[in-house]
Amino acid sequence: MAGNSSRTAVIAALIGNLLIAVTKGVAATISGSSAMLSEAVHSIVDSGNEVLLLYGQHRARKPPDQLHPWGYGREIYFWSFVVALLIFAVGAGVSVYEGIKHIQHPEEMSNPLVNYAVYALSAVFEGTSWWFGWSAFQRVRGDRTILSAVHASKDPPSFMVLFEDSAALVGLVIAAIATALSTRFEEPWIDGAGSICIGLVLAAVAVLLARESKDLLIGERARPELSKSIRDIAEREPGVLGVEGILTSQMSPDQVIANVGVEFADDLKTADIERVIGHLESELRKKHPDLLRVFVRPHPDKYQGEVRLLDVGPD
Repeated sequence: MAGNSSRTAVIAALIGNLLIAVTKGVAATISGSSAMLSEAVHSIVDSGNEVLLLYGQHRARKPPDQLHPWGYGREIYFWSFVVALLIFAVGAGVSVYEGIKHIQHPEEMSNPLVNYAVYALSAVFEGTSWWFGWSAFQRVRGDRTILSAVHASKDPPSFMVLFEDSAALVGLVIAAIATALSTRFEEPWIDGAGSICIGLVLAAVAVLLARESKDLLIGERARPELSKSIRDIAEREPGVLGVEGILTSQMSPDQVIANVGVEFADDLKTADIERVIGHLESELRKKHPDLLRVFVRPHPDKYQGEVRLLDVGPD
């Protein structure tokens, strides 16, 4: 459900940003506003970002094969990281460049009223897209704060769209203020300063998104609640004396690999251990369908240093 809602948010953001990009581009051409041009570039970059996120979600659903036995789930984390880099390099970079150029060579706006109309229209589009992003984020947020929910999230699109749209709305406010001050005091350089401020906002958002995507890309543990549940289920299994350790790795928003160290009863034979593991795997999958593969490792101390690794995942 969370994956479907985040996909809906991405599609809504894509449609909104395409409409906004065209509107802003026309307005920037008519008025000559640097801040409006930065906003147009921002919307174009956001549109491309949404396409990359959708592509990443599509690739992440590919099943495992011989070349990638763990599947392609982490592709969504790779493309999320690429999106963060694009926001920084293209969105923020172009905005700052345009702002500096406009300060060095200021030009009067020919028709600022067009800008105000576009700001209002863009706010409607961005606000609608933001609402879809906020709804998707709320489904996975729970009672946590926004930043803690972002840090705990395993589904980057669920918060990337929200932060992109939030940055866009802040950018609209900055652009509108810069336009108003520039025309009020007849100082064209203020419009360029507004463009630089927009670039700084985008850079800050890009750094935050890149950091969160990077942690998932290099391998982050699954949520602690999953490990606790695995331990509880394993300890209730007949023949299991205790759980010595659990290692998890998040492969995609809905795919997890778990390695469970288990201490079996001394009187169990190999066939008995296999039956216990089979039943344990069945119980774990019944409770947690997102477990892509489970490895149960008998505790080495009980087997005099012998390590057995039994794969109870799907064939």
